[in-house]
Amino acid sequence: MIQLMAIPVMKETDPYLKAFDGFEAQAKQPAWVFPMRKAGIARFAELGFPTLQKEDWRFTNVAPIARLPFKPVLQASSNSLTPEAIADFTFGKLAASRLVFVDGHYVAELSASAGPQPQGVIISSLAAALAGDSGLIKDHLARHAQGEDNPFVALNAAFFQDGGFVYVPAGKRVEAPVHLLFISTAEEAGVTAHPRNLILAEKGSAVTVLESYVSLAEASYFTNAVTEMILGEGAAVEHVKFQDEGRNAYHVAAIHAHLGRGSNFIAHSIATGARLSRNNILTTLAGERVECVLNGLYLTRGDQLADHHMVVEHAQPHCNSHEYYNGILDGHSKGVFHGRILVRRAAQKTDAKQTNKNLLLSEDATVDTKPQLEIYADDVKCTHGATIGQLNEESIFYLRARGLGADTARRMLIHAFAGEIIERVQHVPAREELDRLVWDRLEQHPRVGEKRSV
Repeated sequence: MIQLMAIPVMKETDPYLKAFDGFEAQAKQPAWVFPMRKAGIARFAELGFPTLQKEDWRFTNVAPIARLPFKPVLQASSNSLTPEAIADFTFGKLAASRLVFVDGHYVAELSASAGPQPQGVIISSLAAALAGDSGLIKDHLARHAQGEDNPFVALNAAFFQDGGFVYVPAGKRVEAPVHLLFISTAEEAGVTAHPRNLILAEKGSAVTVLESYVSLAEASYFTNAVTEMILGEGAAVEHVKFQDEGRNAYHVAAIHAHLGRGSNFIAHSIATGARLSRNNILTTLAGERVECVLNGLYLTRGDQLADHHMVVEHAQPHCNSHEYYNGILDGHSKGVFHGRILVRRAAQKTDAKQTNKNLLLSEDATVDTKPQLEIYADDVKCTHGATIGQLNEESIFYLRARGLGADTARRMLIHAFAGEIIERVQHVPAREELDRLVWDRLEQHPRVGEKRSV
């Protein structure tokens, strides 16, 4: 009898496990980081890439990411970029303390300072901070973003090398924004970066952080980013994330915010690029009287997919949260919104609102939206809603009755729809730049002024 030998089947996670062995051997970081890395790769191996059978991923197919060859960028390179070229990117002309990362690595000669900072403020690359006195980082890194149920967060923990580190001591205010600029220059498929950002705002401090992802590449590369924000009592942070990756790129990001008593957190997510983008946003209102506002705008066309998945956890009483997300979709593109407001039993007097509105410019564009309320307290005010449709003909008629042409009326309404989100950005120079960019992007859509047939 001939015995057939079983041929082992290669798993999608195997290339990552193999790469980790070599990466771990050459990584130069404090000893306390390695257990975190090992836990991350072990958890990633256990979870694997999420499939459409997973409830939280059933509208977003990440199989194309799993099929990419895994080519992490291990060394820094400016790739012939110049400081003058930085000004061409969004927020590149703003007066800011700017940290520039090329393919996931900090490049000092492309970065810039906004001048002297208040005593004790640290604005640095994470790798540089880890190489110095890393005690402050050790207390917070991966404390609130551990990747128990998110394989991409776990993968980031295993392979991150650099990112932004911002520390604002108690009572200090950083006047100029901090701009974390990530530029991809990938020339071949599968090039992967794992940026890791840590923002610490202590009691009574204030800072604005701009986090942007842009590209010079046409290849199918992958960005897997994690940003952790810890706000102390009474701290105020505005965070603007702008994702404008290449049209063949894949972008998966996690934002985890832990909000202390009386803090004020405003976050904006603007997604215009990448073939597939997914933003996982988890905010924990861990103290009383927290104010949390999450805004988002996604503009898609062609075969793009933009997915926002968020959980707002009310853990303490007397807190307010408001989420406003608008999408404008053209071509065969797809939008996904999954918003969950979780109100714990202790979180009495919660006031939470969640709204997702979508405007379809094409018969082939689709949206899957799922706002949710999960409430265990009995003295709360919580609302949620979602809309999907085309422009309101009554509004068009109103504008036409005042002398505007149909094309102009449609343009005005579409721009106003996007403007509902952009106008919520509090930092004026950033808001004005985003407003111009969104206007220009919308004007590139061939159907902005075109009436849809029904």
